Amino acid sequence: MSIEVSNESGVAMDESLIVSVARFALDAMRVSPAVELAITAVTEDAMSELHERWMEEPGPTDVMSFPMDELLDESRRPDAPDIGPALLGDIVLCPEFAKGNARKAGHPLADELHLLTVHGVLHLLGYDHGEPEEEREMFSLQARLLATWRSSREEAAARAAQRRTDSAVLGAAGLEDG
Repeated sequence: MSIEVSNESGVAMDESLIVSVARFALDAMRVSPAVELAITAVTEDAMSELHERWMEEPGPTDVMSFPMDELLDESRRPDAPDIGPALLGDIVLCPEFAKGNARKAGHPLADELHLLTVHGVLHLLGYDHGEPEEEREMFSLQARLLATWRSSREEAAARAAQRRTDSAVLGAAGLEDG
């Protein structure tokens, strides 16, 4: 699975965590590892242009997803087992706009960008939130994916800390291999 991130927004963001959460969501949704995904962070002006051109709505927004038409054919679904390399689509993030969302939600911008990345992935996979039932399904799945990703990162960090502690104890006792 190839995930490319390009930050053209001028806002600092941890691109490795954007890739991590996108990869986690795609894996959890059983998307073929042969797909490619492009994620671009843009300025509010660039997002305004995209939002007006493709959604016919004025001003910027926080995230837009552009699925590739070639995957709309049932035989080319991104979760099909025999899919060859194919572009899943593009996710466009607007960190500057997302700052306002993060402030309102009371969490850091990084958390908002992770949420928006998962949101964008789900849109690429055909999820929508135009109707109340669709919104409940999509937002529930989004919350579960984010919670599981965060939990797995916390567990990995705890294991790494335990290994460091064990190594320090063993090294101090002269028992570490080495």
